[in-house]
Parts: sequence; C-alpha cells; structure tokens
Amino acid sequence: MSGEQPGGWRVFVDSTRCIGSGICVGAAPGHFTLVGGLSRPVEEQVDPADEVLDAAESCPMEAIIVSDTEGSRIAPEP
Repeated sequence: MSGEQPGGWRVFVDSTRCIGSGICVGAAPGHFTLVGGLSRPVEEQVDPADEVLDAAESCPMEAIIVSDTEGSRIAPEP
C-alpha cells in the first residue's frame, strides 16, 4: 500500500460488543491481545496492514473498527 502514511489507521475495539472470541488475535497477533477476556488493540495507531482488515472483517460481533486518519471507516464494510 504505497503512499500510506505510517500510523495511517486507527484501530478501535468496542468493549460493549466484544465477546472475546479471540479470532482477532489469531488473525493479527501483533495487533490484538485479549485482556480480561476482551480484545484490545496493541496500538491504536497502526500502519496499514491486511491482517488488521482481516481481523475486523472476521470479528463475529463487528466490534473492531478500522478508520483512516480522517475518521472514515475502512473496516468492517458497512
């Protein structure tokens, strides 16, 4: 993804929706961790990475939101 700025994406996990399935940790272990049975991003600002999108798209509760620096939603697709 050339042209993207470092830290070009914001990752948010909605703790009210997360059920702690761990799919995100399996899909993107460097980007997500389980804390107290719920998912948390390792970093809130990340470089664009396909595994982050995969984790957001795979979340059964759509608790993971990936947006760009302008706040536009990237994943999961609405």
